[in-house]
Amino acid sequence: MTPLTSLRDRRLDEAPTRAQSIAFGASGFPTQLMAQTFSAFVVYFYVTHLGVPPGWVAAAMIAHGILNAVLNPLVGALSDRIRTPWGRRIPWIGLGIVPLVVAFALVWMPPDLPVAGLIAWFLVVVAVYDIAFVVVVLNISALFPEIFRTTAERARGNVPRQIFAILGMVLGTAGAPALYGSLGWPGMALVLGGVCLVILVWSFAGGMIERRVPEAASEAMTWRRQLALTFANRAFVPYVLGSLAVQTSIAVILAAIPFYVRYSLHASEGEGSILLAAIFVTAIPSILLWSAVVRRTSPRTAVLWSVGVFGLAVLGYLLPTSVLGAALVGVAVGVGVGGLLQLLEVMLAQIIDDDAVRTGHRREGAYFGVNGFVVRGSVVLQALVAAAVLTASGFDAGLGDAQPGTVDGGIRIMLAVVPLGFTAIAWLCFWLYPIRTRDL
Repeated sequence: MTPLTSLRDRRLDEAPTRAQSIAFGASGFPTQLMAQTFSAFVVYFYVTHLGVPPGWVAAAMIAHGILNAVLNPLVGALSDRIRTPWGRRIPWIGLGIVPLVVAFALVWMPPDLPVAGLIAWFLVVVAVYDIAFVVVVLNISALFPEIFRTTAERARGNVPRQIFAILGMVLGTAGAPALYGSLGWPGMALVLGGVCLVILVWSFAGGMIERRVPEAASEAMTWRRQLALTFANRAFVPYVLGSLAVQTSIAVILAAIPFYVRYSLHASEGEGSILLAAIFVTAIPSILLWSAVVRRTSPRTAVLWSVGVFGLAVLGYLLPTSVLGAALVGVAVGVGVGGLLQLLEVMLAQIIDDDAVRTGHRREGAYFGVNGFVVRGSVVLQALVAAAVLTASGFDAGLGDAQPGTVDGGIRIMLAVVPLGFTAIAWLCFWLYPIRTRDL
């Protein structure tokens, strides 16, 4: 039996084993590692080390954001509609892994080109990276509700995935500088690319298994009909708006922390890593807590509790005057973040189950694609909030540390009050979520 034949005939008929759950969850590490490294350092690399004018890089990043947003619903709908002997999701993932890792590495390894050539290199390579990233990550996400069928299975199955994802976030933001500082940017790219390739291949081989899809083929449904049904879903609309509000709240916090450390706490910029570590290190064990909560209640109830904990915790950033005090607040914030990481995909999987009952189609790709498109708006909202708050508070980068007294208050509002407002919107959206049971 050839490897292709073995892959074609492999199907999941029972609950996944622990080994399969861990292997599937391992995909969270390389995908988050690449995403965090790219978002944190690509502008710095092209502007500071390659000398590309910031305006050109900004324009290229806008093009990157638009392409990424448009690809999500398009790839999701295609993934639902296409049938192959190897399944709906597996071919996309298998064909996309190598281009994804290679494109990620090439972002940091441009040839010796003039500025115009570097911009062209960036646009082409990042376009390949975007396409491969959406193809691979969206289809991995679409497998989650299919592999894990009940709320209890999903709560347990999502634990390793989110723990691996947090570890990938940490290495992407904290480990990448150590690597490019010692090995250079090409060395960093090769090391991180090699790690991502090995883990993705292991995850693909050991944990990505489709079930037989008995329902009518979704290719009979047009793309317009797919979108209409998705946005007409009474559970999905409050979910995706709540998810957008949550993602915006987290994005605002991450953007505000460097300002908070320097201008409110008057500490060195490097101590911002302590505040981030407090959040993400606490989130790892809290994922286990929220997994137990959702297994005993329901996705709606657990999400409402986690959003409430998160919202109350972020308000604590108004008070600290030291890094230690802010880190303690971050511990409480991390408990809420762990819940949001663990529970939002469990809730979306429940929406997909409900849609399958009503339409006769398993449309995981459409829902994850539209969700990805909508939550990309959090990047825009975060930028608007940061610009508005800093401008209104009188912040002037040219003044260095000698900012007017209003800046401290503005930064604390950006870090605490604004996220609380978005969290309140999210809580209201999830309160309107109509599915009250644990399983359908």
